[in-house]
Amino acid sequence: MKWHGNRGATGFATRRSAANQMAAFDRLPPDLRAWLRDAALPWSPRSCLAIWEKARREGLDHRAALARLDAIEKAMLTRR
Repeated sequence: MKWHGNRGATGFATRRSAANQMAAFDRLPPDLRAWLRDAALPWSPRSCLAIWEKARREGLDHRAALARLDAIEKAMLTRR
């Protein structure tokens, strides 16, 4: 086991985010930024964008893509 600061002893590999989270947030489409600002869970801009882009590739409009994010968030909150 390795000691990593205040995280205690862990055998798991550690990694840092290579991207600046605020810059990633700023690059999101405006509708997605607004959704993320009001989200109940602490989403990363990267994960939101992946869901958004997949929904858009499937032919969903921006409202339906946001509805998908709402449904995913609701399911995650239900699991807790």
